[in-house]
Amino acid sequence: MTRHLSISHPDAYAAWRASKLSDYPRNPSALAVPVADLAALSDHELAAIRQRIAKTNMALVRCGDPTQVTPARMLALGRRLGLHRLDDNPCADAQAVSHLQVASAGDTAEFIPYTNRALGWHTDGYYNPPERQVRAWMLFCVRAAASGGENRMLDHEIAYIRLRDRDPALIEALTAPDACCIPAHVKDGTELRPASVGPVLSVRDGALHMRYTDRTRSVEWRRDATLDAAREALRLLFSKGDDYMFRFRLQPGDGLISNNVLHDRAAFSDDPKAPRLLYRARYLDRVKGPKQDGKRGHDSPADPDDDHR
Repeated sequence: MTRHLSISHPDAYAAWRASKLSDYPRNPSALAVPVADLAALSDHELAAIRQRIAKTNMALVRCGDPTQVTPARMLALGRRLGLHRLDDNPCADAQAVSHLQVASAGDTAEFIPYTNRALGWHTDGYYNPPERQVRAWMLFCVRAAASGGENRMLDHEIAYIRLRDRDPALIEALTAPDACCIPAHVKDGTELRPASVGPVLSVRDGALHMRYTDRTRSVEWRRDATLDAAREALRLLFSKGDDYMFRFRLQPGDGLISNNVLHDRAAFSDDPKAPRLLYRARYLDRVKGPKQDGKRGHDSPADPDDDHR
């Protein structure tokens, strides 16, 4: 049950909020888990990663050896965490792993992740249809940029708390089924991806899910004063920062595992002889906490008892 995410159950929310914020880490180093072999985690390493994700929806994995960072080893790590259903995309390789590097030409070059420009705050796959929402992702560094390229990360459950504490009506506006529309991607008269309409906040498989982009282009918002206020509150949160917002720069051999938390990326400059390269895998599954091991569920709209409204 997710009574704590229901506006009509403030006591359950207060209890969950207190537990969530209790001993919440303030330093990215608290997210770090050193591992010896990405493809063969020990039980202790696996438990440590799950523990951090259960608390913050993210973990920083450090193997210290960039030669270990391969698509095959990443996918093996994902399977140990219960991640099996990959979200494929046209820019990914045959294993559905994206090679994030600056593209000089071709279709890939039109997408910001494949440039050295800054990426605004977002969750991955916000343009996917409701039935194929990205629930988790992994991002591992093979080569870092010469300068720049830092990430800021904010647990979407923390963002939820900040908004709900400000005004529960903001949460209600963000759960509207038509809150946000990403128009179809059409190129040369051919539709490459259909329009995607859905809420910003929803409950899926008993957990809070967020679908968000702060882009001002290629996104259409429902006309609603409260929704406008919720969007402005999020922009203010991102600009002012938060005690529980993390900022760091992945080094070769480092990786992030996340239940699709909010994040951005600073612009960067490359070393022409060793340009920045990261591997990314996105999943329709979610990393479950230690107490959820062995339980299986499926993506679905919130139950009536779990409804925010």
